[in-house]
Amino acid sequence: MEELKVKEMEATKLKKEQENLLKQQWELEKLEEERKQIAAFQQKAELGRFLRHQYNVQLHRRTQQIQEELEADKRILQALLQKEEENQRVHLARREQALADVVWMKQVIEEQLQLEKEREAELQMLFREEAKEMWEKREAEWARERSARDRLMSEVLTGRQQQIQEKIEQNRRAQEESLRHREQLIRNLEEARESARREKEESEEMKLARKQELEAQVAERQLQAWEADQQEEEEEEEVRQTQQLTNALLQQEAKMMAERGYQPKPYRHPKIAWN
Repeated sequence: MEELKVKEMEATKLKKEQENLLKQQWELEKLEEERKQIAAFQQKAELGRFLRHQYNVQLHRRTQQIQEELEADKRILQALLQKEEENQRVHLARREQALADVVWMKQVIEEQLQLEKEREAELQMLFREEAKEMWEKREAEWARERSARDRLMSEVLTGRQQQIQEKIEQNRRAQEESLRHREQLIRNLEEARESARREKEESEEMKLARKQELEAQVAERQLQAWEADQQEEEEEEEVRQTQQLTNALLQQEAKMMAERGYQPKPYRHPKIAWN
């Protein structure tokens, strides 16, 4: 019973862990979606501003846009770092590798963010013609950098997704194993209870049979004693009746002899010849 309670607690713990993993998965998907939305919004806003403003102003805002994208990626990585630190059930080597990947990517983002700030400072010194040339140059650089950054972020986020999915699968298997174990414990308990019930029933039947046997033995002895008493009484009655009959016959014979005048002859000793 105690082992069953432990398994019930383990099942509850695994269920909570599963809920936490699903929540982490949802939060990660939400971060990825927000990142995509920010990128799409920034691209649309950039096109409108480019048509309305001069190159140097647009470069300045484009630089700020890139910085905002980098800051957004930085926040995502920071959130991943916090999740990794909160998770205590990951294998140490894999956890260290995941942390190292996130820390490295965060460092890349911070370095690129610093580079964008330096670029922004350079823009203050540009003329309009130079701004157009710089815009085209920077746009190509930003495209390459964004592509590389997107690829790296995708690897980090995909790795995190895979890690969470593996944990969910491990948790599912653990819950299935826990359920099988609990079901087996319940079957064992039921079998033990049934065995105890049968043993008790057999014991009660044996007690009842023994009681009936003893009662039968007592009844048999009582019957034998009664039969012995009856036989003794019958024998005594037979002796008494025989004695009465004998006495009656003797009295009758004596009466008849008296009526006939019978006198008993004197007893004579036989003569003995002396030589």
